[in-house]
Amino acid sequence: MAKRRANGESSIYQGADGYWHGRVTVGIKDDGTPDRRHVRGKTEALVKTKVKRLEKERDNGTLRKAGESWTVAKWLTHWLENIATPPNVRENTASGYRVAVRVHLIPGLGAHRLEKLTPEHIEKMTRNMQKNGSKPATAHQAFRTLRAALNEAMRRGHIGRNPASLAKAPRLDDEEIEPYSVEEVQRLLMAAAELPRNGVRWAIALALGLRQGEALGLKWADVDLTTGTLIVRRSRLRPRWRHGCIEPCGRKFGGYCPQRQPVRAEAADTKSRAGRRRIGLPDQLVSLLRQHEIDQAADRRKAAQLWTDDGWVFATPTGGPLNPRTDYDEWKRLLKAAGLRDGRLHDARHTAATVLLILEVAERAVMGIMGWSNSAMAKRYQHITGQVRRDVAKRVGGLLWRPPTEDDNPPDEGAAGVPVSAN
Repeated sequence: MAKRRANGESSIYQGADGYWHGRVTVGIKDDGTPDRRHVRGKTEALVKTKVKRLEKERDNGTLRKAGESWTVAKWLTHWLENIATPPNVRENTASGYRVAVRVHLIPGLGAHRLEKLTPEHIEKMTRNMQKNGSKPATAHQAFRTLRAALNEAMRRGHIGRNPASLAKAPRLDDEEIEPYSVEEVQRLLMAAAELPRNGVRWAIALALGLRQGEALGLKWADVDLTTGTLIVRRSRLRPRWRHGCIEPCGRKFGGYCPQRQPVRAEAADTKSRAGRRRIGLPDQLVSLLRQHEIDQAADRRKAAQLWTDDGWVFATPTGGPLNPRTDYDEWKRLLKAAGLRDGRLHDARHTAATVLLILEVAERAVMGIMGWSNSAMAKRYQHITGQVRRDVAKRVGGLLWRPPTEDDNPPDEGAAGVPVSAN
């Protein structure tokens, strides 16, 4: 008499169709019934191998969930619209995800079945991105977005493993950044002083290294000119708009609609504890901010009832927060006015970090000023400028080529450390 199998035990048998079949219980379906997976093959040995593989995936927790089948495009769209959204992620993070998914990931990988996606597919996509002109950083951002989305698919049982965790990430070449010299910073500050409004914004960027969003997110309540300190609490967000018109206005994008409505907040709290920080202000910067406060009061009187009194340190002529794009364009105009080479807005932050290096400020103090959570950022932001290189060269030359002195050749000493006199 054949021994009866226990409940849930796998079974292997030859069917009337001539094929061998295997059935493995791997769990419970959403409706409460047993989840029994079926495999088949021409030989018993082949089916046994398939059954063992299923049992191993079940026991390791890497078996994909039964039920609805997903394409990469379908999963990414679901993840983007239902999972990777505020407040689960920050608004700026969600915006980056949207661009990566819609511009790169769905066009590059969207037709693949989710469970059939391989590391090779992902590596080919990132290579093609760079062949088509995308920068390594853009390819890397798309790769990280995909990895995050697939991690969620794996946690939910839709795939057994994350192929992006096995794929090689696009290599990020260390971009050689030449920060502005002290003399160039002085020229920038002189040009900023001639601006009709918000010139001190660039003094704060170059002296304190605030990120663009942090500088534009400052409010007067964050600044104490008596003690000479400011507190970084929030970051200005890039505005997003939707149509507010009842009758179609004919504009394609909501930002151009005459009755446009905002769809995100003007600012958000800084993303990390290290980013929320108190910074001391140089006396010269305190004086500039006092004058800026006076100038803004004049703008307030001129705008009259049009003034929006939300307390922004750097504001439009009617008191509203500055648009980051407008701020970026102002930086480019400032560089031209100062007669300097073109540079990224973020180079002002690199320059501030390098100035702290030149001044030999302690690393922990630099981390506090710049809002870094780990010291590795110091190596990325602090650059060896020409001034530092010349100083190091002078020190090396002074040590190796200075004339010898008596201290370089002390008299011979005996075993007990007593000088041996010459006969």
